[in-house]
Amino acid sequence: MVQTGGIKYRPGMYTHKRPTGSQLANKHFRDLEKKFIEKKKKEKEPEIYPTICCSRKIGVGALEIADIVAKNIDYKVVDRELLEHIAKEAKLSQKTVSYFDERYPGILNEFAAFLFAEKSFIKSDYNRHLFNVVISLAGLEPTIFVGRGTHLILPRDRVLAVRFICSDQHRIKRLARILKVKEKEAADKLPQLDKEQRSFFKKAFGKKDAVPYEFDMVINCDYIKNTQDAADIVEQAFKRKFAEELS
Repeated sequence: MVQTGGIKYRPGMYTHKRPTGSQLANKHFRDLEKKFIEKKKKEKEPEIYPTICCSRKIGVGALEIADIVAKNIDYKVVDRELLEHIAKEAKLSQKTVSYFDERYPGILNEFAAFLFAEKSFIKSDYNRHLFNVVISLAGLEPTIFVGRGTHLILPRDRVLAVRFICSDQHRIKRLARILKVKEKEAADKLPQLDKEQRSFFKKAFGKKDAVPYEFDMVINCDYIKNTQDAADIVEQAFKRKFAEELS
């Protein structure tokens, strides 16, 4: 989080005002409890829903795009702020994992065993904690994840992985508009935001950055400038990739 012109910038911010991490988490769990009770009455569903994972350069506008897609396909958006809030709050994290374990006994251990054995970047308790939360959320309800490298955590065949990129100039103009500051001030803060993102990827995945070969598609927002157009592309790709399950 970076302080700029009296406004704290959080990755994922855009002009539409969003609730705080705490407010989002409270609403998330109210909705989740209601759905969990309803779904216990129905027959068992797939362990991991078809999922969209959005990776992005900070400031590109991926969260805004995800919100549009989620509204169209009736999915829940879990962004970096909400994910970190749940992962860091022990009670919320345990509740999430417990819901998943109760619904699918033993499945989380199976996923964890595969992840921790096959992916050498999982070295710390923090990573295990975060990854268990991601897997549990993806198995509890249809979800779009934005940020935190979730496409590297979930089973790849259950994910449409999308990378959003753009030029630094595009990001600077957008951040300056959101934060209502001059472009020079936004430009001065961007390297710090990028450094924080790289630091997370190195700590969590042992990687310097995302490479294009990890994704189903890469969208360059310098050329696909309209947010609705980008959302339409993601939505159609998702529906085609998981056509049999979504029909």
